[in-house]
Amino acid sequence: MFIAVFLLSNCTDDFNEINTKPDSFTVDEVSAKYFLTTPQYRLYAPDRYPYWRAHIIHTDRYSGQICFGHSSSWWSDELGYAYNSGYTDAAWDWLSGYVGSLDNFMKLTAPGGEFENEYMYAIGQITKGLYFQMFSDVFGMIPYSEATNPDIVLPKFDEQRAIYQGIITELDEAIATIGDATATGVAVDDVGDNDIYCGGDLQKWKRLANTLKLRIGMRAYGAPGADFAQTAVSSALNAELLDGESDNVLMQKDEEISQWGSACYGDVWYNFGAGSDWTMSKTMIDLLRDNNDPRLAIYAQPAVGGTHKLEKPTEGAEVENFEMRVEYILGILEDAGVDYTDVTLEDGSVEVTMPENMYYVGQPTRLNGKMSSFARYNFFSKPAEVVINKKNNGEIRPELIMSSAEAYFLQAEAAVRGIGTGSAQDLYQEGIRLAMKLWDVSDADIDTYLATEDMAMLNGTEEENLEKIATQRWIAAFTDGFEAWAIVRDMGYPAELAAGVEDGDIFGLGDINGNYPQRMRYGNGVINTNGDNYNAAVAIQGPDVQDTKLWWAK
Repeated sequence: MFIAVFLLSNCTDDFNEINTKPDSFTVDEVSAKYFLTTPQYRLYAPDRYPYWRAHIIHTDRYSGQICFGHSSSWWSDELGYAYNSGYTDAAWDWLSGYVGSLDNFMKLTAPGGEFENEYMYAIGQITKGLYFQMFSDVFGMIPYSEATNPDIVLPKFDEQRAIYQGIITELDEAIATIGDATATGVAVDDVGDNDIYCGGDLQKWKRLANTLKLRIGMRAYGAPGADFAQTAVSSALNAELLDGESDNVLMQKDEEISQWGSACYGDVWYNFGAGSDWTMSKTMIDLLRDNNDPRLAIYAQPAVGGTHKLEKPTEGAEVENFEMRVEYILGILEDAGVDYTDVTLEDGSVEVTMPENMYYVGQPTRLNGKMSSFARYNFFSKPAEVVINKKNNGEIRPELIMSSAEAYFLQAEAAVRGIGTGSAQDLYQEGIRLAMKLWDVSDADIDTYLATEDMAMLNGTEEENLEKIATQRWIAAFTDGFEAWAIVRDMGYPAELAAGVEDGDIFGLGDINGNYPQRMRYGNGVINTNGDNYNAAVAIQGPDVQDTKLWWAK
């Protein structure tokens, strides 16, 4: 008994030390910053399922910047324009389900939260603004005011006008909170590298918030009941906006994490062979090539070219359409200045030869399935390697959150519309400069473009100048299909995209009779579980189809 008591008394002297896990965290080591990175990357680089089905199948292609439907593609370029519940549900489920992790971060940092920190909370408010603007601009009316209320299982759908106003209110709160602060705290309270948007720089966050407010205000400007828009625009224009190369908000891609954790374009490009590859659109290539834009060789690769046989069918209705389809494709090559040859063979087929790796040629958007054998994969340009690189195989293009170039284009638009000050021409050209610097174009090439190209001059009517601004914004949004698509719907340019398509012999009209897609349909999950609120939204917004225009659309 004496020995047992002696040993027990000695053991309890070191009880606390012995029972402390060597890998545990102390109070000084825990922070809400560890809950920030996940909602940041999941908003702009989710796992491959939505990255493929929401980004590439829908928004990147609705933007008119990339195409399916070539001879090696598993799908016609009508995919996405014809409703598919599986693909649509993937987009809705991702965006509607995203908010949980961000809301968790905000609850932790809110007043009374476990890691209360007003500056981290302000970061959450700005991120929330980025999210809800993206989410609403895809579907229109969505759950917003009740979306994170734990006591409401079936939230109502808010009108876009209310959502935009709510975002602006929260951005103003975040801007006021940040004030002159530069960091969220010291030591473990500094978000630092855990913030993969702005690196913990609160003043950059404030400039991002002001630029987002300017984007939202300009998009709402002129929409029914958007009385708040001009006030928001004026407020943003009188504050600091993103400015200069160092202010671009970019998210570096994780090159090691599984594609089922966070994906990039290469995770799709190389996983399906050429079946899921996409080409650059004719609209994009033509705008770059025909205006001597130095980004052409940076955005895209020359067409592989070579010799290709366009086989004439021997029977059926398509026999009489053969020559028409051949002429259409040869016309695309001619428009691109390709020095090709075509030879009609004995069986009536046509053999087309074009130089290899020399010409930049874009594929027409929305070709139907009957055009695929004519739209030879190697006739068209593919995206640059930096865009489609797979992980651990060289540089991967970072995700574009928001650029300084957009801030200047928005200021130029405001000046042209008469609701902003400054020289629209100077603001416009600085936007072009920064957009090109974003892709490492040399100063000399930029200077030449700005001095010699009509596309760099705001020298027309108000509408012609707005067209140029919208077009440059659209070009600069390459790899951000969500925003590029919104630009077309909002401003109506590039006009050939906004006009939709008509010829059913060439194009896939989809479920919307060739109209330009204005939104995505709601997911079946919310229709089945929140039917009353869904029906109320449809009654206000219009039919749940892809060509129902959103509140702010042109």
